[in-house]
Amino acid sequence: MKKTDFKDIIQRSKKIRESYHQLEQQHHGSEWTVEEDALAFLTDAGLVARQTMSQQGRWPKENTQAELEHKLAECIWWLIVLADRTDIDMEKAVEKFLTRTENLLTN
Repeated sequence: MKKTDFKDIIQRSKKIRESYHQLEQQHHGSEWTVEEDALAFLTDAGLVARQTMSQQGRWPKENTQAELEHKLAECIWWLIVLADRTDIDMEKAVEKFLTRTENLLTN
């Protein structure tokens, strides 16, 4: 698998979301709202917690590594989608967060 840069991940994420918007139009007559996207993200974040518990042997389910990997990636995708839909430049936001946090921890 090739290594992808963050800009490419963002662009691919937006394109995938547009495809889902088309499916939503076909099946429901309208696209999901930003609020519905946020709820979908929260649902997946909850599943990350459950898959993590399982992976750590604290929840009775086997073979969760692949599911955990998928949900972690899906949560990143949702965050990119939410940033885009709320007019936040995710690349700049992450850079700003990392720099600020590094500065707080090193000073």
